[in-house]
Amino acid sequence: MSTIEVIILAIIQGITEFLPISSSAHLILPSAVLGWQDQGIAFDVAVHVGTLLAVMLYFRQDIGHLTVGWLNSCSGQQSTYGTLAWMVIAATIPAGLAGLIFAEMIETLLRSPWVIAITTLIFGSLLWYADSTAKQHTVMEQIGWRQVLIIGVAQAISLIPGTSRSGITMTAGLMLGLDRASAARFSFLLSIPIIVLIGGYQTSKLLKNPEIYDFYSLGLGLVLAFFSALICIHFFLKIISRMGMLPFVIYRLILGVALLIFLTFY
Repeated sequence: MSTIEVIILAIIQGITEFLPISSSAHLILPSAVLGWQDQGIAFDVAVHVGTLLAVMLYFRQDIGHLTVGWLNSCSGQQSTYGTLAWMVIAATIPAGLAGLIFAEMIETLLRSPWVIAITTLIFGSLLWYADSTAKQHTVMEQIGWRQVLIIGVAQAISLIPGTSRSGITMTAGLMLGLDRASAARFSFLLSIPIIVLIGGYQTSKLLKNPEIYDFYSLGLGLVLAFFSALICIHFFLKIISRMGMLPFVIYRLILGVALLIFLTFY
């Protein structure tokens, strides 16, 4: 990978990991449209570590409450954050199982620009519907088990490229009555165990097929993904509190249509 490719792909990962526009789609598209070589598993691990560190730093207070609450719950002391910690764990299970069962099919059959274009349009439209009709009467601390399990199943669907993990979990949260900020917060917290699982899975593949690593590219990618993700989270929360999800819906629809046109005529 050239330095410019590292810079572009790392920033793309950092920005799109938490926006409802699909990071996997944006990382696949440069190779499909521009003819770039696949960035490789090691680079994927590096940029995922960068985004993981960013979300953990930004939500360090919530994570602290969840950790203390979970530890207390293990000794029989129940609390709102203890229950919420178990909910985050439970909501991760469907995606973890789906990844184990369908990983090969997703990587071989669904990593296609056509799939990305179609899912970008479909789930962008669903995000618009959820945001425009949401009742927004529930905060994250009031979330129930039924809501959590539905959001968990939604996250499993996000393994399809172009769906957007953050997009579909926020869509489900809004449809279930969460306000925008709470839907986003829960989606971000839910990203932590799933990023850890993805990183662990990719690392296991690396150990089976060791490579000669370009540590400069990996380090640069990690740092750029970290800072771009940190900035993105901050401004995303401000944008949705003022404008809702509409800017991201419009972007997805434009991107999906542009992809279909490109794939049809070029």
